[in-house]
Amino acid sequence: MGQDRYGWESRRRSPWGVLALAMLTGIALVKNGVDVGLGPPQPAAAASQARAGETFLPVPLEPLPYAAPERVRIPALEVDAPIVNVGLDQDGWVAAPPAQDPNLAGWYQNGISPGQRGTAVIVGHVDNQAGPAVFYGLGSVRTGHHIEVPRFDGRVAVFEVYGVEVFSKHDFPGVRVYADTGQPELRVITCGGGYSKADGYDGNVVVFARMVKVV
Repeated sequence: MGQDRYGWESRRRSPWGVLALAMLTGIALVKNGVDVGLGPPQPAAAASQARAGETFLPVPLEPLPYAAPERVRIPALEVDAPIVNVGLDQDGWVAAPPAQDPNLAGWYQNGISPGQRGTAVIVGHVDNQAGPAVFYGLGSVRTGHHIEVPRFDGRVAVFEVYGVEVFSKHDFPGVRVYADTGQPELRVITCGGGYSKADGYDGNVVVFARMVKVV
């Protein structure tokens, strides 16, 4: 199994100096995953209708202040995973969470916090050498499903899925995926698409979601 890495560019966009997500130019996830039958679920055509900036809520919610995320829950997948902060590796790529723990997600600690205005990003493995991992079922998420992100300020940002797509890692549409729509948004990413032992997965499953409530 190779090292998961996430291309990253960042720029300052707030008077507090918080780094916002501008674009991930590409994602190379599991290079040598484990054989798991027919492989992880892939997005259905009906779910693959994400367009950054499309109208989704009649009245946009007020963004939350910065607070680091604690967990990520996807009730439809029975996912309930702790989140670890990830930074940059020595080559300037966003590091993946440790692969040894299959039930672990990662959030780039200097990026947008889930619930802030902008696009927050949570990543995780689809599998590891032992078998399926936290986001193995991500491709089966559907429009209307909810993603809950408890934060360390005691609030839970709840996001509703409005699209799920798989993109080639060699032609990843970073601007479309990570654009600031003016609302609090979330992208959840793992690897997907075709798989070979030589090259691993050739794409990435991306879930597009927008905050619909805070509890």
